[in-house]
Amino acid sequence: MLYDIDKERSALVFIEFQNEWLSDEGILQRRVIKDLDAFRDAVRTGARIIESARSNGWTVVHAGLDLRDDPDYLLFNGGRDVLGLRGAIPRAGTWRDKGVERPAPFAPLRGEFVVAGRSGASVLKNSTLDPFLRNRRIDTLFLMGFATHVCVESSLREAHDMGYNAYLVEDACAAFERAQHEHVRKHVVHHFGAETNGAELIARMEG
Repeated sequence: MLYDIDKERSALVFIEFQNEWLSDEGILQRRVIKDLDAFRDAVRTGARIIESARSNGWTVVHAGLDLRDDPDYLLFNGGRDVLGLRGAIPRAGTWRDKGVERPAPFAPLRGEFVVAGRSGASVLKNSTLDPFLRNRRIDTLFLMGFATHVCVESSLREAHDMGYNAYLVEDACAAFERAQHEHVRKHVVHHFGAETNGAELIARMEG
C-alpha cells in the first residue's frame, strides 16, 4: 500500500541490476538462483518500472557494487580472516570485470545517480547514496533488486534506522528461493518500512 507520495522527495533505488545477476553467464545467477522464473519475473518488473520512471521524470538511482579498482579485494582483506560476504565475495571472484556492467534497460542514463563507495551489504553503507538523497531532500525510497533476503533487506533496515521511509517493491525483487523472499515479506518488511508492487508504483508514477 502506498501512502501520500511526493515525487520530488522520492527515489527509485535499483540494487544490483548488474550482469552478476542478470546475465546467464553471471556467477551469482549460475551459482545461487534456484527459482529462475521468479527471478526473471522480478527483472521484467524492474524493467517496466525504470521505463515508467524515465518517462515521468522520477529520480532513478543505480546502487550496485563495483570492485574493478580493487582486483585483490583489499577492501575485504582478500577474504582472509573475515566472515560473511567479506569472505564470500573474494572467494567467488565477483563484482569485477563484466559482472559489474549493467545491461539495458538498467544502464544508467545521464541525470541518473550511480552510487559509489559502498562497502557493505546495505547500499547505504559508506556510500555516496545518503549525501545524494539528503542534498536532494529525498526521504522516501523504493527498493528493488537482489537478493531480497541479503542486500535488499540490509538496505531496508539501514534506511529505516537512518530516518528514511522505505518501500520494498516486492515483485521487482527476488531471492535465491521463493521461500526466502516470502520470509522477508511476511516477517521483516513491516518492522522497517512497507511493501508495494510494480503495478501500484507505476500507476502512481503515471497518475
